[in-house]
Amino acid sequence: MIRRLFPILGITFIDILGFSMLIPLLPYFVTHFGASPFVVGVLFSTFSFCQLVSGPIWGNVSDRIGRKGVLIISQIGATIGWAMLGAAGSIGFVFAARILEGFSGGNIGVTQAYVADLVEPKDRSRAFGLIGATFGAGMIFGPLIESVLFQRFGYSAPFYAAAALQLVTLIVTIRYLPESRGKTEEVVGPAEIIRTFQNKKFAPLLWQKLALSLSLYGWFSVMALYLAKQLHFSPEQTDYFFSGTSTLNVFVNVFLISRVSDWLGDRGMSTLGLLSLFVGFGLLSIVHSIYALAIVAVLFSFGLALSNSGLTALISVAADAKRQGTVLGVTSSLDSLSGIISPPISTAALGNLGSQWSGAYSCFFAFVALIAGIVQTRREPRRHTQLKEEAV
Repeated sequence: MIRRLFPILGITFIDILGFSMLIPLLPYFVTHFGASPFVVGVLFSTFSFCQLVSGPIWGNVSDRIGRKGVLIISQIGATIGWAMLGAAGSIGFVFAARILEGFSGGNIGVTQAYVADLVEPKDRSRAFGLIGATFGAGMIFGPLIESVLFQRFGYSAPFYAAAALQLVTLIVTIRYLPESRGKTEEVVGPAEIIRTFQNKKFAPLLWQKLALSLSLYGWFSVMALYLAKQLHFSPEQTDYFFSGTSTLNVFVNVFLISRVSDWLGDRGMSTLGLLSLFVGFGLLSIVHSIYALAIVAVLFSFGLALSNSGLTALISVAADAKRQGTVLGVTSSLDSLSGIISPPISTAALGNLGSQWSGAYSCFFAFVALIAGIVQTRREPRRHTQLKEEAV
């Protein structure tokens, strides 16, 4: 399985390596133009909104024309967008670059659909775990490279380096990545995007995935502020924490996902992951030492890997082959929606109530997702019984 996935894993790693070089630097770059922190938030929300709109559309297009063509379009948009950031001389140019990349970027859902095309349903949780590990590995090394380039050459160098890396992925995709699915006469139209939320198989899983995404993006947006206020971390210590949790996430995705999935199934694995997140976020209010933080980091890395891979596998298995791109594109758009909603709420809780409340928002939605998973677990045996009775 790994041999078949190696080209897409390699492309994803290079892609995320460049992306993770951009994210830590972008807020400082924006304020470099004299913009306020509020404008930084608007910039991130604008990008998330563009991906919210474009993700399901590009996923649906990939169901009709193939995954490779959509990945190429996404990579062209990212290459131009990141090069524009390197050349940006005003805040308006920065917004234009992020809007271009946001609307052209459908690569997350399409990448997942590409993987789903290549592996059997029973192996998808492990395959999505490998994609998660690739993301984590990119997140470990990207910020380190960005730091060196920025210190030696200034703001433009990391953006141009990210654009160069994206150009490499474009060339590799065109030259080496095979199309993952053959031509089919039956294709799904854009209206299928709306029908996805009305489908009884998909809808409960999508709502659960939304609750999980709201929880995760609430923590991602407040993590650095929490560490600074609760434990007085410096930016360097925050970088070390980020790299450490990314390393843990890679370990869980590579070595534990397939074992836990075989033991508990994808539903049980996702539920265990959500329980781990719920406990971890709940402990944030009483963390006052590096040792307590280490426990939370382990719970978070374990929970993130299991819940994300398990739910994505469940959603992918529920979708038939001709709808993989559409359904997983909709799924990725839920992350974009969460990226718009969660940050201002989570950071407001920290600012108004104190750092001990930083995890309350994430803890609440992790609990909502956990309860939804437990409810679905109780309903699924009943649904299987009904299907057997109908077959008889």
